Amino acid sequence: MHEVDMTKCLVLSMNEWRQQHEPSLPVVSQVHLQVGDFTCVEPEQLVHTWRIAIQNSWLAGAELKIEQIPLVARCVCCNSTYSPSADQAYQSPCCSHPMEDIVSGRELRIRSVDYSLNPELAPLSA
Repeated sequence: MHEVDMTKCLVLSMNEWRQQHEPSLPVVSQVHLQVGDFTCVEPEQLVHTWRIAIQNSWLAGAELKIEQIPLVARCVCCNSTYSPSADQAYQSPCCSHPMEDIVSGRELRIRSVDYSLNPELAPLSA
């Protein structure tokens, strides 16, 4: 399952992000993720694996919000942009040239994190 590996990487990235905020302890409410249509990641599965992965962790209760990015390509012959489809073998509709230049649709990145710094949860300093 591709989504399990993606979720593991996402949790690792969030753990690194948390370390950047030490000694404060951020309380995350939402993680906004951009997922391109050409990544072969199923958003619903990703949300499901996220919920399982964060149980009993510092991220427990944080929602994963996914923004799907459409697949857009540019024809290298005529320079037009188009929405490739498997039905058309991902060819340019204007000249049937194979898809070579992908403008968007391969994204898989954290766009933003909604969080607060809870001073009550911060470790006591000596």
